[in-house]
Amino acid sequence: MTLHKPTVLITGATGQIGGDTLRNLLADETITLVAAVRSPAKAKPFEDQGIRTVILDFDKEETLAPALQGIDRALLVTGYTVDMLRQSKAFLDQAKKSGVQHMVHLGACGRDDTTIAHWAWHQFVERYIEWSGFSFTHLRPECFMQNLLSYDGTQAVKAGVIEQYTGDTPFSWVDGEDVARVAAQALLNPAKHAGQTYRLGYDVQSYGDIADIMTRVLGQPFSYNPQSPDVFLENMRAAGAEMAYMTCVHDNFTRMAARQIPGADETFDNFTEITGRQPVRWEDFVQKHRSAFAY
Repeated sequence: MTLHKPTVLITGATGQIGGDTLRNLLADETITLVAAVRSPAKAKPFEDQGIRTVILDFDKEETLAPALQGIDRALLVTGYTVDMLRQSKAFLDQAKKSGVQHMVHLGACGRDDTTIAHWAWHQFVERYIEWSGFSFTHLRPECFMQNLLSYDGTQAVKAGVIEQYTGDTPFSWVDGEDVARVAAQALLNPAKHAGQTYRLGYDVQSYGDIADIMTRVLGQPFSYNPQSPDVFLENMRAAGAEMAYMTCVHDNFTRMAARQIPGADETFDNFTEITGRQPVRWEDFVQKHRSAFAY
């Protein structure tokens, strides 16, 4: 009798966390990997590498059932819009009907009692996953270090100047690649990681601290020029972002700058146990992305 090889679906496969999770799982022979993409054009690069793809568009519910057929485990990654609530529910309802066993959900930061709106939306999704009866692993990353490379297409560091919106408040950070490493482990070993909510944040720095680290690591002067969160809102509007979601981020930045978010500077010691390696710290991240920051 041949053992069933579990099939693992990666949503957001063309994005950062989904793509990194996929790359972390590529060499693993114990699973069959499937990348969810929105169009045949987006499928081609995966198929060129011999990775199976399915067409899945969260806004086209008719794509969900065919995409989820035969899937045992899934990574759920939604976009930065309020539609994530409707999309997640439709996806999870169909996943339940299709017999998906284990759900790994990419959520947002925060304690259970958070009132930052988009963090709370993700916690509603977490509860819905639990209520639906899946085996689950919830991922709650703190602020992504990658936000300093770009946020929704807008550049954060220009010619040695960081322009951001949280005053001089220090808070917790994680490298998106580390989040993907945890996601990969949860998908490979669901029994081991079932029922867990992993908060992922390993380095506490303010933007001023980060500018100092960049100066030291790159040997060029970097500085931080704090901006009003209102500037962020206008930038996002100009970039065509979804404003219901970005208004929540604006509130997040406003409260962060006023040091009104309890636990924003918490770090966690779960990473080495989950992945067998050390988490990336700001020095490592700056070194790794030096070509993006140097000027």
